[in-house]
Amino acid sequence: MVKEAEAHAGEDARRREEIELRNKTDALLYSVERSFRELGSSISDGDRRAVEQAVDGARRALAAQDVDAIRRAHDELVRAARVLETSSRTAAQGTAPGGASSTGRTEGDIVDAEVVDDRA
Repeated sequence: MVKEAEAHAGEDARRREEIELRNKTDALLYSVERSFRELGSSISDGDRRAVEQAVDGARRALAAQDVDAIRRAHDELVRAARVLETSSRTAAQGTAPGGASSTGRTEGDIVDAEVVDDRA
């Protein structure tokens, strides 16, 4: 019985690694989809297509149960998550890619202002 367990140890380790990869990819897919729903309208068309392709590729890879495809899909999802993270930070700062703000000014622009006292 011990010899049989030793004979299957390598196969068991490989199977455990596959399961962990599937679980990590599935969790990342859920996270990317959720972030994409929240931020999808605020990212560029090119980034939106890249995220959509990564999500679709991950779904297909998980359904096909091809370990190499799942590994590639996981890498693509990581890149998609970075795109969404950058978009999230940009939206939180009120700046568009390239440093322009939502008002059309870039960071560091000096704006003249006049204080008006309405109490008089």
